[in-house]
Amino acid sequence: MVEHFVATLIGCVLLAVHSQGQNFDILPHRTGMKSNSDPKKLENGVTLAPEDTLPFLNCYCYGYCPEDATNNTCITNGHCFAIIEEDEHGEITLTSGCMKLEGSDFQCKDSPKAQLRRTIECCRTDFCNRDLQPTLPPDGRPVGIFGRSIHVIALIISIVVCLLFMMLLIFITCMYKHKLATQRMLYNRDLEQDEAFIPAGESLKALIDLSQSSGSGSGLPLLVQRTIAKQIQMVRQIGKGRYGEVWMGKWRGEKVAVKVFFTAEEASWFRETEIYQTVLMRHENILGFIAADIKGTGSWTQMYLITEYHENGSLYDFLKCATLDTRSLLKLAYSAACGLCHLHTEIYGTQGKPAIAHRDLKSKNILIKENWTCCIADLGLAVKFNSDTHEVDIPLNTRVGTKRYMAPEVLDESLNKNNFQAYIMADIYSFSLIIWEMTRRCITGGKALY
Repeated sequence: MVEHFVATLIGCVLLAVHSQGQNFDILPHRTGMKSNSDPKKLENGVTLAPEDTLPFLNCYCYGYCPEDATNNTCITNGHCFAIIEEDEHGEITLTSGCMKLEGSDFQCKDSPKAQLRRTIECCRTDFCNRDLQPTLPPDGRPVGIFGRSIHVIALIISIVVCLLFMMLLIFITCMYKHKLATQRMLYNRDLEQDEAFIPAGESLKALIDLSQSSGSGSGLPLLVQRTIAKQIQMVRQIGKGRYGEVWMGKWRGEKVAVKVFFTAEEASWFRETEIYQTVLMRHENILGFIAADIKGTGSWTQMYLITEYHENGSLYDFLKCATLDTRSLLKLAYSAACGLCHLHTEIYGTQGKPAIAHRDLKSKNILIKENWTCCIADLGLAVKFNSDTHEVDIPLNTRVGTKRYMAPEVLDESLNKNNFQAYIMADIYSFSLIIWEMTRRCITGGKALY
């Protein structure tokens, strides 16, 4: 009786230990003794405790088969069982086997606190567990985010943080672009503004002549310029430089040149537009200005400068494929000198013209007109002189001129930037190199001058 009491006590302790864990351990029976027709007695007739009796019950086993099992059959002195359980990944497994008599009564009851998603059923007839079909209890786990695994929660939090960071980045970018847009004090008008009415059949020359006679002499009104810019059709690209591209376009059938500046060259566009719209700037030997405008939204911007179109191209391209006689040489040189003289000359009056220095004179910036005279273009680096304050208005521009045409004092940076006459002299130096280029292509008496 003492042995029986001790065995029962040990079984209770084992059950208590098992019920505190998260995993349920089945104790499969491994036969190591021969079976006897009388399970409660040995050959000498000594009576045994129930848990010490020899195996006598045949059970079907799957997943919990002992090593000596044959044909999925095991033998025990306790119960046959079948168990269904669900792991943390949601996978369901159904297993069966033999359970020793020791502690089997407690294990067959199976406390639901040990593992929520598991059910065990037991029986005590041969192969009875083959027909057992245990079912899982209702899912008692909390529904929602707290019922998910730590990995799913971490993934959700990571996605939310990334989305918040992207939204913050987009917001900062939009604010920055909005700030840049509000800093454009000139030409910052509504893109949907009504267009100015330009009568059908009105030519560009007529519009410009009208603005010169009735206006301030600084060019077409801004709204008219905007209207022309919106109505221009781009035809083909005719050039490309460090500032942007040059296109040949058409406005009501008339050819025009459209200079499209890169976004980084906004300072050049602004300066050139400002110089062209200077009062009394228009001259036959200065490239004829028509309009300027900014097109675009917050994500992209195009800055247009629209001028007269000269099909003969630049003086540089013309001299590469043509030679000059003395008459044409003098005509080209004189017309270019007239244009440069008009730039350098200050015109006094109520609305006078300031003296202007080009600072980037070269044969590529001089165009050939239809009447084979020159006109000076590309005024993005020009400086103005205010005679009232004796100040030189230098553009806030990182661009520099072409080194090949620079005067020595410009190259060695010894030029006095506060002395406007120094800029005039630098222009004359560059112009002398242009004259030299023209004379090299002049043939007189059957021989070239150089």
